[in-house]
Amino acid sequence: MIGLVQRVREARVVVEGRTVGEIGPGLLLLLCAERGDGEGQADRLLAKLLKLRIFADEQGKMNRSVQDTAGGLLVVSQFTLAADTAGGNRPSFGNAAAPPEGRRLYDYFVAAARAQHPVVHTGEFGADMQVHLVNDGPVTIPLRIVPAG
Repeated sequence: MIGLVQRVREARVVVEGRTVGEIGPGLLLLLCAERGDGEGQADRLLAKLLKLRIFADEQGKMNRSVQDTAGGLLVVSQFTLAADTAGGNRPSFGNAAAPPEGRRLYDYFVAAARAQHPVVHTGEFGADMQVHLVNDGPVTIPLRIVPAG
């Protein structure tokens, strides 16, 4: 499972002219399930995300998590994170989970996030979305959780 985390001052997702998800300060997560991923990878990625210390403490050091700051989470599905560009200039997305499995794991991740964090908003799986954000820092961190074995 792949996540691209951005610390944001604010972020929102727009679908067909309407805002479907919006947060103030917190984390924007672009999320991609890959072939072979399961709930274990989702659980591990969520645990890492919630504990990732990338917010400033009183001394200005990145030492606080989104849970410490009570920031929001905006979770957006993005299968293009699985892009393979090794074979040329047109990316291949064969490593991404099939859409039904990708949706199932995305929904699982969101439900788990909502059970563990008070402010979780989303985009719409499979929709053409416009993501608006103010990256804070900027801080952008890739996360990848691979199946055990």
